[in-house]
Amino acid sequence: MTLLSISKVRRTFGDVTALDGVSLDIREGEFFALLGPSGCGKTTLLRILAGFETLDEGEVTLAGADLTQVPAHRRPINLMFQSYALFPHLSVAGNIAYGLQRERLGKAEIKQRVDEVLERVGLTHAAKRRPQQLSGGQRQRVALARAIVKRPRLLLLDEPLSALDRKVRAEMQLWLKQLQHEVGITFVVVTHDQEEAMSMADRIAVLNQGAVEQVADPVTLYGSPATHFVADFIGANNFFSGTAVAGGLATDAFGVLPARGGTAAPGSPAILAVRPEQVSVSGGALAGTVVDVSFYGGLSRILVATGDKSVIVHQHGAPRVAPGDAVELGWAAEDAVLVRP
Repeated sequence: MTLLSISKVRRTFGDVTALDGVSLDIREGEFFALLGPSGCGKTTLLRILAGFETLDEGEVTLAGADLTQVPAHRRPINLMFQSYALFPHLSVAGNIAYGLQRERLGKAEIKQRVDEVLERVGLTHAAKRRPQQLSGGQRQRVALARAIVKRPRLLLLDEPLSALDRKVRAEMQLWLKQLQHEVGITFVVVTHDQEEAMSMADRIAVLNQGAVEQVADPVTLYGSPATHFVADFIGANNFFSGTAVAGGLATDAFGVLPARGGTAAPGSPAILAVRPEQVSVSGGALAGTVVDVSFYGGLSRILVATGDKSVIVHQHGAPRVAPGDAVELGWAAEDAVLVRP
């Protein structure tokens, strides 16, 4: 069931078009990510949903009701800011209770709801501490607790994990996904970190220059990107340019390279995208020479020169080739896809 519907939303700032006809449907109980580089329009869209920004054209509805005329404080939506915006003079429990106190709920109900959410986010022991006495991950949990204690239908998160170090961020990604399932609230998260979006989201909208390039689940985005931009932005890829033909891509330098059909029509200009882990260095049709080998513990990254083209190959475990070795690159047709330029 669709909870949030965004239809042909457009927003400009002077000569800059931040959003150019964006349309999305977000389902009830979904963890949805808005992913894209800086300046692609994802934060502008989040602010429109929260009521902090107006739109020039289009429509936004929540459960069928028009949101555009509803002020921010009356929307059943909470926005968790990137900075967390905790009150330094209040305790953890005080920060979480603040929104409920503003709604003039009874003291007994406020205490019950605060206690429940403290237990849910694992901070019961820290209820009386101040934000400056907490770690970055704990402060993020307080900000989330403050957002979910009001039981919004929709929770918006703006780069929620960007202030955390890599190890804590990885832990928080798993915890945030688990929390979303437990509370049953629809989450919309804005991020420029593809790994973050891929690890947490049920579906992802990839934005570029104010427009939606593709909306899909993480596996589809990775394995079947619709455009060159998506294929380049999501993970590592090797690209070959040419013309889409039956069975693959016709190129001037390498002949016909194997690939399955994608979004490029036969006879049209196309780009073949193949992931480094799908390329083998034996038994293929492209002759090349190993230029560089890097070992990262569980993964070896191999750079191969074939003609004037460099190809990246990923192998599990220790490298089995060395710089200067002659190799033959190849891949199965089903492991490469043709996309629009």
